[in-house]
Amino acid sequence: MADRTAFRTCPLCEALCGLELTLDDNGTITRVRGDAKDPFSKGFICPKGATLGSLDGDPDRLAEPLIKGEAATWDEAFETVKRELSAVIERYGRDSVAVYVGNPTAHSLAGPLYVGALAKALGTRNLYTASTADQMPKHVSSGHMFGDPLTIPVPDLDRTDHLLMLGANPLESNGSLCSAPDFPGRLKAIRARGGKVVVVDPRRTRTAALADEHLFIRPGTDAFLLMALVHTLFAEELTSSPEHLEGRVNGLDDLRALAVDFAPERVADVTGVPAETVRRTARELAAAGRAAVYGRIGTCTQAYGTLNSWLVDVLNVLTGNLDRPGGAMFPRPAHAPVYRRRKPFTTGRWRSRVRELPEVNGELPVATLADEIETPGEGQVRALITIGGNPALSAPNAERLDRALAGLEFMVSVDPYLNETTRHAHVVLPPPRPAQTPHYDIALTGLAVRNYARFSPPVVPLPEGRPSEAELLARLALIASGTDGDPAALDELIINTTLAKATAAEGSPVHGRDPEELRGMLDGGTPTEQRLDMMLRLGPYGDGFGSDPSGLTLTRLRTEHPHGIDLGALEPRLDEVLCTTSGRIELCPPTFAADVDRLHSALRAPERPEMVLIGRRHLRSNNSWLHNVPELVRGSNTCTLQLNPDDADRLGVRAGDSVRVSSRTGAIEAVAEPTDTVMPGVVSLPHGWGHDRPGTRTRVAHRHAGVNVNAVTDEQEIDPLSGNAVFNGVPVTVEPATR
Repeated sequence: MADRTAFRTCPLCEALCGLELTLDDNGTITRVRGDAKDPFSKGFICPKGATLGSLDGDPDRLAEPLIKGEAATWDEAFETVKRELSAVIERYGRDSVAVYVGNPTAHSLAGPLYVGALAKALGTRNLYTASTADQMPKHVSSGHMFGDPLTIPVPDLDRTDHLLMLGANPLESNGSLCSAPDFPGRLKAIRARGGKVVVVDPRRTRTAALADEHLFIRPGTDAFLLMALVHTLFAEELTSSPEHLEGRVNGLDDLRALAVDFAPERVADVTGVPAETVRRTARELAAAGRAAVYGRIGTCTQAYGTLNSWLVDVLNVLTGNLDRPGGAMFPRPAHAPVYRRRKPFTTGRWRSRVRELPEVNGELPVATLADEIETPGEGQVRALITIGGNPALSAPNAERLDRALAGLEFMVSVDPYLNETTRHAHVVLPPPRPAQTPHYDIALTGLAVRNYARFSPPVVPLPEGRPSEAELLARLALIASGTDGDPAALDELIINTTLAKATAAEGSPVHGRDPEELRGMLDGGTPTEQRLDMMLRLGPYGDGFGSDPSGLTLTRLRTEHPHGIDLGALEPRLDEVLCTTSGRIELCPPTFAADVDRLHSALRAPERPEMVLIGRRHLRSNNSWLHNVPELVRGSNTCTLQLNPDDADRLGVRAGDSVRVSSRTGAIEAVAEPTDTVMPGVVSLPHGWGHDRPGTRTRVAHRHAGVNVNAVTDEQEIDPLSGNAVFNGVPVTVEPATR
């Protein structure tokens, strides 16, 4: 039988690239190329996407469930989960079960559709996700400013004339909270049309090297720089009041008063950025015809993460660039309903048991998960469900959490690998291979720099008796609810409930119609595909269940647009997304204004540790996911400690020497890599390594173990407004390792 070709979206990062797969008659992926017909990615592919075949066919991927490390049937595995989970809930209550959801879950169709149902069925307040080790400050900022934590403006890369980026390295990460295939090409296009790209970062990253200008900044001080830019815009009367924002902004005078004390001259010593550079940057930003400010993980994983995220969009508002072409705009994803009933955004609806940290966006900070497992008393976490995550490597002070996981009474993990986290699980339920899994980016198309949709059906059928990822998660949700049974029953409940609400909602395209009639019109595929079809039909480009015959349905997306569909450039839509209580952009929320006191305190009594630690991204890596793919760990050791040559000379350290990095939480030894790409006083280690634990089954990763940077990050240090962990600006001691 001849080879065949199939097409799908790459599920390995946020760039949404289309792939062209070649498969042999056994269903093995033998070649991966960029899909030249994808209207969004246009054939672009990165080294990660090119190895999808190796990941799909990895012999270390689990093909069947494990119970205490031994192969089991699916019935045996689910029965064990049902028995043990029920026993824990019966003895200790529902809050004794915690859920941790990892980053890979957002890169799937099933994760966003079913994880919420699982958490709701459990009825626990102990929900944790990778968001509080990543982007939660942006959700909090957007929630308070715009009313919805998922309403995140993205830079309109294809039309901007001036891009100011802080803490972002898209040439390595491919972009984040800003989905853009070929991010490097889009940055080059800004420069080619006469625009300017400015990067603020403690490292001269590959992105900084491509930019027109790179500003070194001391780690953890972005909020001071951003506030100084705000100060300059006000002081030099550079703010803009475009017509589309007229009468739509609250708090302008409060913000002006808040910024008075942050003159560039006053913060220059803290940030390391000269005052005149700050003033020039503000002037250029204000003078640009179309400009956008974009901050990413480097700004979120700081002690001032939420202030950073807030001030990024404050600058977009003050320069008149929010919700306008070429500025920071709100995507319109195809699956999002055109009608939405929203409650005012709030945080702190409940608090963690041990440290009394506030709930944010329905979850608690992962920085306190070990506290909740280790501390005895009513409400102690006794059981844990992990879905696609590896917190034993990715959480702050990860070694403490690793030890805590070993003491759980029961743990079940949905994961394709026996890794550093799932080695503790009593039951492991592996999802199918990527080639066997349908794909639609529910989370990421809401962050895309163009409106776009693409559905990828499975290219290889599931073996007989093998549950899909959706069936697996739905079955867990039913077990958690105490009902168990057919997973399709959960989908049916969700479909019927959604259609009932849609037909009752004013502004809905199906208002007043019969839900049963609509139910009969849905796609004839799997229950998951029927849910997606329903969402597309109710969305802004949908057919409204026949009210717009030319509108989008899943069948049309699958058959007429197998390479995806371009739904157009981003358009102004502030009126659609703004849902604060006041109906206006809240430019100076009281909780943010109060947190500025921490900046004042730091200005009065600045602390400057001799050495601070920051993270690092690699193009051939994505957290801990891909370290078992041989093609992505070849070559020189990439898990090195980068430090400035002046610091290396002072310490008597040469390239290749072993150095010891220590903090309050622990110590690690790493190989030194002196480089002038890192500013003095800063050391950098990449995230996601440390694959030297016993009991794992990831042979390639084990041979390229590296060291876990999170052995020296501190779970006690968080951004108080979001609960986000602090991974950048961590005070450390660096010294030559004992020879």
